[in-house]
Amino acid sequence: MLDFLADRVAPEAPGDLGFSEDDLQQRLAAFNRRRLLPGLPRADWRDEIEEDRDWLTLEGEFLERERRAVVSRAAEAPTDPDGFDAWLTELTATGPGQGDPLFPWLADTCSIDEMKWVLAQEVAGEAGFEDLTALTQVKMPVGPKLELARNYWDEMGRGNEKGMHGPLLETLARKLGLTPRAETTVWESLALANTMAGLAWNRRYAYHSIGALGIIEQTAPARAAAIGRGLKRLGVPTGDRHYFDLHAILDIKHSEAWNKEAIRPLVAENAATAHPIAEGALMRLTCGARCFERYRRELGWRTDASGAYVVTPRG
Repeated sequence: MLDFLADRVAPEAPGDLGFSEDDLQQRLAAFNRRRLLPGLPRADWRDEIEEDRDWLTLEGEFLERERRAVVSRAAEAPTDPDGFDAWLTELTATGPGQGDPLFPWLADTCSIDEMKWVLAQEVAGEAGFEDLTALTQVKMPVGPKLELARNYWDEMGRGNEKGMHGPLLETLARKLGLTPRAETTVWESLALANTMAGLAWNRRYAYHSIGALGIIEQTAPARAAAIGRGLKRLGVPTGDRHYFDLHAILDIKHSEAWNKEAIRPLVAENAATAHPIAEGALMRLTCGARCFERYRRELGWRTDASGAYVVTPRG
């Protein structure tokens, strides 16, 4: 057993994994960096397998804790294709974190330093949509596999390096002088990335990953548009903010195709996949909602006696 597991304390409440949230997410983030990066053969590969067993157990406990938090609501989802599609679409309005006041504020009010802080958190918590999609599509039925492939190809700039979505976000981070690091990232943002990586990596959560990735496409356009407007207001050049302007438009088409060509056929073929897909969608939305709430606290948001938000500028 890994030495770090000896640091775990006795659980204080159901779902407690024996670490502080910050410590847990930092450890899982380090594990994901190691296992997802290409490597070379090691003489101690047997030891690595033993270590991975402990890491995977801790990750599984974390993912099951997150899943338990949404399982009741996910169980309400219909299991016929039409009903499930309507239920999933409704999450754009009623899902966790939807309509959060953070985004109108980013669009219309925040300072450049406040915008940079939020984006540094978002960049540090970015798990890489194209890689998650590639992991998720393994051994999926032909129709959903083809839709994930089309989405992957768009994320990859359709073979053009300048059009790749990941580097577009990296360009913005570089132009704004951001230095995203796990050590300076709130645990909620790391938990989002760790959840997405865990769902995509472990095949028992493959349908959860389909739901989590699909709900990103479905709910991201409004948030991307708000950040894009905020960047424009703050004088960030068009080319530098292209990542958000692009996703404000392209993800609408991606969402329609993902729901029609990936999720709907899976549910139609096997109704048992509906609730795992629903759980994945809700897990991702819950992670996002926690991030938005933490960001607001860090940015000085408080409520007055009437319940209205009052913002004290950072610094």
